[in-house]
Amino acid sequence: MKGIILAGGSGSRLYPLTLTTSKQLLPVFDKPMIYYPLSLLMQAKIKDILIICLPRDLKAYETLFGDGSSLGLNISYVVQDKPDGIAQAFVLGESFIARDSVCLVLGDNVFFGHHLESLMQESSQHEEGALVFGYEVRDPSRYGVIDFDENYKVKKVVEKPKDPPSNYAVTGLYFYDEQVASFAKQLKPSHRGELEITDLNQMYLEKDQLRVRLLDRGFAWLDTGTHDSLHKASSYVQTIQERQGVQIACIEEIAYRNGWINLAQLEVLANRVSSSDYGAYLIKFLEKSHVLCKN
Repeated sequence: MKGIILAGGSGSRLYPLTLTTSKQLLPVFDKPMIYYPLSLLMQAKIKDILIICLPRDLKAYETLFGDGSSLGLNISYVVQDKPDGIAQAFVLGESFIARDSVCLVLGDNVFFGHHLESLMQESSQHEEGALVFGYEVRDPSRYGVIDFDENYKVKKVVEKPKDPPSNYAVTGLYFYDEQVASFAKQLKPSHRGELEITDLNQMYLEKDQLRVRLLDRGFAWLDTGTHDSLHKASSYVQTIQERQGVQIACIEEIAYRNGWINLAQLEVLANRVSSSDYGAYLIKFLEKSHVLCKN
C-alpha cells in the first residue's frame, strides 16, 4: 500500500497565519502539523509516500523531509496549482498509485488513540473497495455525514448537510483499492467547483464496495482548520505528552521502532534537534534504546 498526504489548499480560514506559509507547516504544539498525518502512515508501515502541496511550499517540504531516506521512507512530491477538492489527490497521484492500494490522509488532521497503531496496520491490509472512518461529532454539518438505516448499514454519505441525518462525520483518513484514480477521473466538479471526496465515496457505495468503521470513544480526531481548533489541538497534544511522558507523532521514534533506521541513524536525527524539548525526548529514548541493546 502507498500513502498520500494532501497538504495543499490556501488555508484561508487561518489567515493571516497562512498568507506566507503552508497550513500544514504550522505548529501543533511542538512539531509541524504534517508530522501527525505522516506518523499515521508510518504506523501503518507505509513507506512509499506522496506529499501534495502548493507550488510555493514545495521547497519547504523538500527541506523538511528530503526524499525521506533519513527515516527509511520514499517520499515524493507533486504540486497542486489550485485546490480543486480532496478527490483531486487521486488524479494528481495517479502515476504514483499505479496499481496499488492507497491510504489518503488530510494534512490538517490529528488522530490519537491507544490502539491507533494496530488499527492502522489492520486497515493497511485493505485491498478491495473503500474503507472510511466515522466519528461522532457535535457539529456534523461541517463535514461529510453518514446516513444509516435502522440496522446501521450505510445508505449514503452527504456533504455538509444543513439537516444532518446522523452525528457521524467521515474523518480525513481514507483507504482505497487500485480503482480509485479511475473513479476520481469520472467525477464532475460540485457546485463549489471541487472534486468531492463524498462523491467518490458514494461511487464506491453504489457498487456496494464502501466499508465504514466507526471510531469509538478511545480515539480522538481533531482537525486544525481554524484558529480555535488549531489552539485546541495544540493544547490536547501538550496535555497528553506532559501527562504520559510520550511524544505523539514522533516520526524518528516510529522509524526506529519499525526497523527502518538503526541506532546510529537515530542518533544523527536526535542530535539535529537536540536543543529542543522534542530533541531531549529523542536523546532520552536513544539512551534507553542503547541500554536495551546492551542487555
